[in-house]
Amino acid sequence: MHVITNAAPAASPIPGIQHTTLAGSAQGLKQLSIWQQVIAPGSATPPHTHDCEEVVMCLAGRGALLFGDGKRLEFGANQTVVIPANQLHQIVNCGDEPMHAVAAFGRSPVVVCLPGGQPLDLPWPT
Repeated sequence: MHVITNAAPAASPIPGIQHTTLAGSAQGLKQLSIWQQVIAPGSATPPHTHDCEEVVMCLAGRGALLFGDGKRLEFGANQTVVIPANQLHQIVNCGDEPMHAVAAFGRSPVVVCLPGGQPLDLPWPT
């Protein structure tokens, strides 16, 4: 069992994204990872997939989930986005203020792949 003091999200090598891993493989988890991110206005995650489910809880700001052939779902504060495993997707901040989110993944460490299937080495602990 652990009690963890959460670090504030810090700048990452992915432009416009601040990140902190709240809990994951570093804490001994194998089936759950929890991340907190702040995405700057106009910034986005790279298009990607992972082999586990993802749940994104938007705490502040507005975002859009891009997936499939041009499909788009917009969401905002106090809304939750559910993303199935192996679904190509991208999260974009479509608002005028930073988007704050907490994401839960059904695996630890989280394996992330680019659209062609090549692994994306994340610049943070997963």
